[in-house]
Amino acid sequence: MSRFKGRVALPPRSAFDQFARESIGRLQAAALNATARAALTAKRKLRADMQGAGLGRLGNAVDHGSDAQKNGRVRTMGQGWSASGWLAIRSRSERTIGAIESYTAGAVITPKKGRWLWIATDDIPIRAGRQRMTPALYNKMGFASKIGPLVPVKAANGTPLLIVRNVGVSASGKSRSARSLTKRGLPRKGQTQADYIVAFYGIPNTSRQARVDVDQIIAEAQASLPDLIAQELGRR
Repeated sequence: MSRFKGRVALPPRSAFDQFARESIGRLQAAALNATARAALTAKRKLRADMQGAGLGRLGNAVDHGSDAQKNGRVRTMGQGWSASGWLAIRSRSERTIGAIESYTAGAVITPKKGRWLWIATDDIPIRAGRQRMTPALYNKMGFASKIGPLVPVKAANGTPLLIVRNVGVSASGKSRSARSLTKRGLPRKGQTQADYIVAFYGIPNTSRQARVDVDQIIAEAQASLPDLIAQELGRR
């Protein structure tokens, strides 16, 4: 019997390179969209769980982000790449941040000195250098002269407060802008006079049990990624 050989001409290398680039591009776009969708779903789930746990609107301070939203590009790592989504607290209030962290991870709040843990409000500097602002640091750094002396009072619900009386604050509502009045007793340029501001509020030694399982929500979001990526690839 006679034999014969069939030959198939291969496409040029450039065609393979183009196919590889297009395939990787499609996968990267799918991964970007999938991680963005997973982060959004996780945020909605977390907010709903916080609402259901009786935390009111505290969940509104939780937000989500992704590489798709940030710059629309994957992150390269050597020969590889990644696409990410994440949850974050968008508030700068230490009180809000502390509450979310304690209700999602559990916490024991123990003052280092005295009965109360003093938390600075948005009207005064929250830090002095690298140190978190405390009443002792407030006085040590001269804020009693720059803003005004601290006066202890109690809120209607019994919460201890440290206030500053007769102080200037930003007329536009800018935070951390409190300043002492001038020698003539007038607010400085761009400020308006306030009868008082709350500089610190006190939190007693207490403990909080975690009410929302963030780790579980994140694990569910991660587990959903293969299906989400497949859905995104199917649209293309």
